[in-house]
Amino acid sequence: MGRRAVGWSPGHLSGYFRRIGGDSPASTGSTGAGVVIREGVTAVVELSDVPQVVVSQRTPEGVLSVVATTSPPVEYAMERLGVSARVTTRTDLPIGAGFGLSAAALLATLTALDHLFSLGLGRWGVAALAHEAEIVHRTGLGDVAACQGGGFDCRKGAGIDGEITRIPAEGEPISALTFGPISTPAVLSSADVLTRVERAYPGRCPRDIPDFFRLSRAFAEQSGFLTPLVREALSACDRAGIPASMTMLGQGIFARGCGADEVLAPFGQVLPLQVAGAGFSPGEDAP
Repeated sequence: MGRRAVGWSPGHLSGYFRRIGGDSPASTGSTGAGVVIREGVTAVVELSDVPQVVVSQRTPEGVLSVVATTSPPVEYAMERLGVSARVTTRTDLPIGAGFGLSAAALLATLTALDHLFSLGLGRWGVAALAHEAEIVHRTGLGDVAACQGGGFDCRKGAGIDGEITRIPAEGEPISALTFGPISTPAVLSSADVLTRVERAYPGRCPRDIPDFFRLSRAFAEQSGFLTPLVREALSACDRAGIPASMTMLGQGIFARGCGADEVLAPFGQVLPLQVAGAGFSPGEDAP
C-alpha cells in the first residue's frame, strides 16, 4: 500500500429532473436527463492520523486557491469507511454552480481511498457510498448515477442501479457560464419548489441531442428557476438560434452549437466544456 493515491470524476450538467423518494438513501434519487462533461474533479488522498479535507479551485487565470477546508459529504464517507486521510480536491469549474461537483468530488475521493486502503469497494461500492453521501447531505440526487458513464444521460430510475440510457457524444463542445450558485440543499428541502419541479417534468427521455435541449429549456421555463440574468442570456441564444438551457441547479446556462461562445461572451467568462466519453476513473498511486 502506498501513501498517496489519486482519483478523478467527470462533472455533470442536469437539464431536467424529478425527485424520487425512497425508504433509504439507496432508493432515493431522481429521474431526468443531463450531460456528463470531461471537466470535473481530481482528488489526491494521503495517509493521515486526522481526517482532513481541502477543497481547491483553479481560477480562469490559472491560480489555484483553497476555497474550503471542510466537506461534510466527504467527511461522512470517510467516517462510514472507518479510514483517516488528508483529501485534497481540485477543479477548474465554479463550485456550487450546477456542474455536479459535489458528486464528482465524492466519486474521485472514494476511488482514491478505495485504492489507497485496498478496501475492495470497486466501481459499484464507490458509486453506492457516493450516492448515499449526496442524499444524506442533500447536495444532489442523480449526478452520481449519471457519472458512472459518459454522454448525454437519461436516468429512468432512482439510485445508481436505475436504468440509464445514453446518447454517445464524446468530445462534443458545450459552452457554459455562471452568474453564481444556487443552494442545492435549500431547493431539495422545499416542498413548494419540488411541486413545481414535478409539474414541469417532461416525463420522458430525449430522442436526440436537440430534443434534450428542447425538453431542458421547457423545464427551466416551467419550473420557475429562471432568474433575470439567466433569462437575458437565454434570449440572446434564442436570437442566434443556439440551443441552450439553465444549469440545474445553478444560476447559469449551457449551450451547444457553432458560435455559442461568442453569443455568451458579453455576459461573462465562458467555460469551454466537452462531453465525456466515460465515467469516473479508478484510483491509482500518486507520485
